[in-house]
Amino acid sequence: MNPQAKLVFMLSLLLGTTITITSNHWITAWAGLEINTLSILPLISKSHHPRAIEAATKYFLTQATASALVLFSSMTNAWHTGQWDITQMTHPTSCLILTSAIAMKLGMVPFHFWFPEVLQGAPLTTGLLLSTIMKFPPITLLFMTYHSLNPNLLTCMAIMSTALGGWMGLNQTQIRKILAFSSISHLGWMAIILSFNPKLTLLNFYLYALMTSTIFLTLNTTKVLKLSTLTTTWTKTPSLNAMLLLTLLSLAGLPPMTGFLPKWLIIQELTKQDMAAAATMISLLSLLGLFFYLRLAYCATITLPPHTTNHMKQWHTHKPSSSLIAISAVASIMLLPISPMISTIF
Repeated sequence: MNPQAKLVFMLSLLLGTTITITSNHWITAWAGLEINTLSILPLISKSHHPRAIEAATKYFLTQATASALVLFSSMTNAWHTGQWDITQMTHPTSCLILTSAIAMKLGMVPFHFWFPEVLQGAPLTTGLLLSTIMKFPPITLLFMTYHSLNPNLLTCMAIMSTALGGWMGLNQTQIRKILAFSSISHLGWMAIILSFNPKLTLLNFYLYALMTSTIFLTLNTTKVLKLSTLTTTWTKTPSLNAMLLLTLLSLAGLPPMTGFLPKWLIIQELTKQDMAAAATMISLLSLLGLFFYLRLAYCATITLPPHTTNHMKQWHTHKPSSSLIAISAVASIMLLPISPMISTIF
């Protein structure tokens, strides 16, 4: 792709995100979401492969439907209450339609079908944008309207997302699809706490974006797309693969790592809200995700020879890795000791 065109699309992406997260009026928020959708489409389909074109088409149709529902819910609310302000979403039907629309934009269950397919068809760098930046505006809208949304509906959708993200990821061999189901599973953790402590939703999203960025950047450096090729990359960049192992364990939410922090705070908050049953259920369902994270971690570093893969060993590269990967990897692993400071901020 032409570098100037890529720059225009990236700037449009940032513009759309900024417009949505800073707006108070539903029309400007909707316009920002549309700019976002239109600017990511060329980045998904830039390889001109049939799979990439299919992914872009699926993404466009889903996001267009979700944007239409956002506009419809805001118009219904304005019709009944006379308010276009995002925080004044009070009509029950409008809130229900808005919840469905944002769930469709994010890829939460039961509107999750498009996300693994789109991520599988997109390049790794675009997959990183789809998993992180593109989820930020819809989560901001949820944050601004959380007081009006139905907590029982959000809890049901959250538990279903965590369950389905775990179950569907178990049988995958394509790494991008595994990361897509991982994203669906994490959205469950974000949604379940939204009605009770929305700042924890944002904290969970920030840390998830940090850890996912590290994994995508590492995979982009080693040029890995499948589990079978991941088993041979330790010869190429041993230290980077060791960091990938730790980041995957952090994304799984194992205690000494950064990823344990949001899960710990969310379980604590759910217990305070007399939702111990929901906390227990979502914790047990996240163990399904732990299985495929461990599978990825095993393939990344623990498969030393002799093993049965028929892939050639890759050449050891002496090209230094990006400092961005180093910083994000360290942050993805070692933020737990400063959790008191993070919890006071949030």
